[in-house]
Amino acid sequence: MQGLAADYAASLPAQDMGSMILGLEGILPQVPQVTAVPLGDRDGAYDPEHHLILIDSAASPQRQRFTLAHEISHALLLNDDDLLSDVHDLFEGDRLEQAIETLCNVGAAAMLMPPALVRELLGRFGPTGRALSELARRADVSASAALYTLAAETDAAVLYAVCGAGRGAGEALQVRVSAASPAFPYSLSPGTAIPAGHPVQEAKASGLPVEAPSYLPFRSGRRMPAYVTAYPAGGLVTVAFALGQAQLERLGTLPSQASADS
Repeated sequence: MQGLAADYAASLPAQDMGSMILGLEGILPQVPQVTAVPLGDRDGAYDPEHHLILIDSAASPQRQRFTLAHEISHALLLNDDDLLSDVHDLFEGDRLEQAIETLCNVGAAAMLMPPALVRELLGRFGPTGRALSELARRADVSASAALYTLAAETDAAVLYAVCGAGRGAGEALQVRVSAASPAFPYSLSPGTAIPAGHPVQEAKASGLPVEAPSYLPFRSGRRMPAYVTAYPAGGLVTVAFALGQAQLERLGTLPSQASADS
């Protein structure tokens, strides 16, 4: 699925929504019409019989763009007999539907955030909150969408998070979504509060990037030593928590051995 989507993206003259859909010329008998309508709790839908893609009109432009890439991935999957046959051989029932949706999310990410772009940003900024913010900006997707792609492509032990004000909690910052690289052994629950004085709070208050040895704040109250890079943009703070000696050395600091052992 990644290969299909990446090849499709490479064939497009541009990455705007019009060019994305016109890329289906020559792949499908008829290019689907894209229509924005209220869809309630659904982001979009693809109707191959009537050559129609529906996009939720109430979604943000970034979400609409990701949804279009997701629905185009449905079209690419349905047009690839070998891949579709493999998926049907491996899954059935609800698991089949879940697998197809997962594959189409993978396709959308590969279409909008090609590996070359991710590698470029990781090479320039390292596994940091700045890299996450730049990926979302360059790919014109939400930080939440960029989060998973960046985490999957990060070799270091890093957890990325998008933090914002909690609903009904005034200016209190909370984790909205997070994703860990394959080498990172822990997760961070949505709704986890960011304590006062934490570098993420400092970045939000100052509007400036903050990098500092600090900690990963778990919902239970436990604090794990980590090197934090926090980058404020658009009312949110994109964050990277790095663990391990090699990763901390790369980012320019090391915890004490006692802290690391704890």
